[in-house]
Amino acid sequence: MAEIYIDEIRELLPHRYPFLLVDRVVEIELGESIVAYKNITVNEELFQGHFPEKPLFPGMLTLEAMAQAAGILGFKSEGKTPADGSMYMFVGADNVRFKRQVVPGDRLMLRAKVVSVRRGIWKFEVSADVDGQLCASATILCADR
Repeated sequence: MAEIYIDEIRELLPHRYPFLLVDRVVEIELGESIVAYKNITVNEELFQGHFPEKPLFPGMLTLEAMAQAAGILGFKSEGKTPADGSMYMFVGADNVRFKRQVVPGDRLMLRAKVVSVRRGIWKFEVSADVDGQLCASATILCADR
């Protein structure tokens, strides 16, 4: 499937600045997997406090970015949008690991694969990397509500 640009991402996710953490989808296989990215820029407000002398993108926001990519995969796979009254809620995370710091100038690649879907609960294996180096990984649950 073709790339998904920010206008369609904004239709698929209810998040807005400063909490929209997916800039573009580069690959998507409906019901299977997604590859997206977030460009990390020093202009983001969060770097005023995390940390001014050595800016680091927070690990929890990396986890949230992976969940947002998974949410896009769920919405596109089901043919739903928030405008239809559907919402994918991030409801759980297991085996969360952070391996590498993410800093301004990095392109954070976000990957999600569907593990299972049962009664509106989606289970994903997610990861994030920069230049092929693993930054974070987890198993997450999202509920379609």
